[in-house]
Amino acid sequence: MTEDRLRPSKAARLVGATGPRPSSSNNPISLTVEDEDEDTLEVLKARLKGDYAVDDFGFDPQFTDQVLMAFMRPLYRHWFRVQVSGIDAIPSDSGALVVANHSGTIAVDSVMTQVAIHDEHPDRRNLRMLGANLVFQTPFLGDLARRAGHTLACHDDAERLLTEGEIVGVWPEGFKGIGKPFAERYRLQRFGRGGFVSAAVRTKTPIIPTAIVGAEEIYPMVGNATLLARILGLPYFPITPTFPALGPLGLIPLPSKWLIHFDEPIPTDHLPEGAADDPAVLFEITDQVRERIQRKLYDLLAERGGVFG
Repeated sequence: MTEDRLRPSKAARLVGATGPRPSSSNNPISLTVEDEDEDTLEVLKARLKGDYAVDDFGFDPQFTDQVLMAFMRPLYRHWFRVQVSGIDAIPSDSGALVVANHSGTIAVDSVMTQVAIHDEHPDRRNLRMLGANLVFQTPFLGDLARRAGHTLACHDDAERLLTEGEIVGVWPEGFKGIGKPFAERYRLQRFGRGGFVSAAVRTKTPIIPTAIVGAEEIYPMVGNATLLARILGLPYFPITPTFPALGPLGLIPLPSKWLIHFDEPIPTDHLPEGAADDPAVLFEITDQVRERIQRKLYDLLAERGGVFG
């Protein structure tokens, strides 16, 4: 690995936090119901004392599992009742690129995917997501994202994580996906120029098309206050049936039934050298990924039936 590859990630530099690597980012942490609260408290105490380790990206696996995911698990298990299929598509000890549809006004779908991969996979893999600049520039949110192992959506960081055998997640629709009107639900937006594909091809790691059903209904976006969004520096300002009309209560997501499917991986290790720089190759794979996700979305919608299960 070159000297450049060993530098702290862009996200870690942006939030001003780097540190030593933990011994492993994939070691499962076993918690009984009785010990969970006590262990969470111990994790928080250790953070206050500075007695913990992170990797070059700022990833804190123990804090992620016992604090951040512990907060999200009730939503995952009891509110959204997430049903996962195809989890065996996620490799046990090597890298892969998870590519999923993006929706829901707020990016809850990415967090639910992170919980799904960690809690449902037998090796409790950690999903390292690629996020927009806005995430890491937002106070508090940027620090949480870094601690959860995520980084900026850039080629250098994506390729480094894949080379190191991590499961990397990307949502190529970006703000166009999560900020689209409810009337366009489950219709995939443009996937960009295939930057995510080039990272996978260059590192010869498989791409796992992932379809998520359920996120579209948690905050049905029926309008966009564009002027207010520009004032606040946001890509959009959503208007839903409950927000802002109900104030803080409008931030409670609707309890839609979720289905997450990890499709059969698309291999890239057979492609010739230089394929990562060939626009025709990248476009073909990007189109293949997008078509498979769209087709699976229709299948999952038929399987789910009612919105609330």
